[in-house]
Amino acid sequence: MDRNNSPSPDVVTHWSRKDIGRKQTRFGTWAEQDIAGRLSVIRGLRHRIAAGAEEFIGSLETRPGRSAAESASAEILPLAEACRFLEREAAALLAPRKLGRRGRPVWLFGVEAEVRREPFGAVLIVGPSNYPLLLPGVQAVQALAAGNRVLVKPAPGFSAPMLLLKQWLEESGLPPGSFQVLDEAADTVADVIEGGIDKLVLTGSAGTGRAVAQRLAGHLVPSTMELSGNDAVFVLPGADVEQVARALAFGLRLNGSATCIAPRRVFVRRETAADLEAAIIRHVSAIPSVPVSLPVKRRLAALARDAVTAGARPLGELPQEDGGGMTPLVVADARPGMALLREEIFAPVLSLVPVRDMEEALDAASGSPYALGASVFGPVAEARELAGRIDAGTVTINDLIVPTADPRLPFGGRHASGWGVTRGAEGLLEMTQVKTVSVRSGRIRPHFDPPRAGDDALMLAALRLFHGGPGTRAGALRQLASALRRRSRD
Repeated sequence: MDRNNSPSPDVVTHWSRKDIGRKQTRFGTWAEQDIAGRLSVIRGLRHRIAAGAEEFIGSLETRPGRSAAESASAEILPLAEACRFLEREAAALLAPRKLGRRGRPVWLFGVEAEVRREPFGAVLIVGPSNYPLLLPGVQAVQALAAGNRVLVKPAPGFSAPMLLLKQWLEESGLPPGSFQVLDEAADTVADVIEGGIDKLVLTGSAGTGRAVAQRLAGHLVPSTMELSGNDAVFVLPGADVEQVARALAFGLRLNGSATCIAPRRVFVRRETAADLEAAIIRHVSAIPSVPVSLPVKRRLAALARDAVTAGARPLGELPQEDGGGMTPLVVADARPGMALLREEIFAPVLSLVPVRDMEEALDAASGSPYALGASVFGPVAEARELAGRIDAGTVTINDLIVPTADPRLPFGGRHASGWGVTRGAEGLLEMTQVKTVSVRSGRIRPHFDPPRAGDDALMLAALRLFHGGPGTRAGALRQLASALRRRSRD
């Protein structure tokens, strides 16, 4: 989008299924391109990203408080890695899976079967403002690798990186019309759904997800939604308190804390809480102020006041209900029932919750409807055991956020944090729909014959022979032989 907010010539302001149909007829169908051809385009894109990363950084300059180094490490490098993952793995993941004789029911003799992965068609990707290149970019290249046509609705103010992605994809051989950038306006999503799509992938708030899901339901269109988070951090006995504090400060600093899996709730044993507080204060004090929207700041100020009234202690000043920047807010002695621990908050805020043990921590953590991510700090064996009991889509041990950038890992939430996954093998497969194909050889088709007397005895004998316990099989075999002789006489 240009500075004066007038649409770029490459931005699609109106769209319908007929429009994309015409373009596909002219330039050939992307879905008909073999996987090698599709991955060649993605390889070309990866090389273009490496050569022109500075242009991507420039396209992201409207992201407030973001340095060039952070754009490169948090968005551009992970996008290139996601492309390389597809180059290596997509052909095998999308190849038809042939089912051999092993496990085939006996009565399906002569049948060969395979499972195919086919594109949906038109996939609408709704991008967020916090990572306006990485998140819709990875989703787009996965959808394209699967053979879909892609429509991207950027967050307001962030058409530029998507337009650059479109340009580089087409320079790498993507047929024009296979990737379209839509207008940023809020009503674009509703218009495009009415125009006809086959799948939607959305990254956004729980409220947005709920509204879009209701609209999709009227058209029976499937979706993948990565929604809000209020991530928990569990500090086990034996954890390095200084390392935990450094990690939490990193989570508050990265991208201005506008990260869906930034730490928000820290559950720590009471005997360790004071040491962790002191360490956090040392590390957080150096974090500069970051821009926070006025509505978010006002909501956070109200939640913080309510928490303090209920007994929490702010480690510093509470945020003011005005525009401008905000330094991190750390609240100690928070309690599980506080709204501050239940709501989605896209601002640098951290609540320390003293608990008796990790059983109490797990129970307290379940009070939030969000289950996107979580982190555990402490001895690895104990941390692994606790990770298996945490209700969240992704868990990191002795680290925060960064390991989730591994392109091999799927990413998604539970409950109010959404459904389905993006990225990794599972994310690629979510961009496909399943088709099964069965082929029967030979000429014997007993099921084509009209029903006969004694068919019930034959079926029951076969059932007991194939699925009965050891004590029933001998009798079932005799019953089956008798039923077959009776059929042959008839």
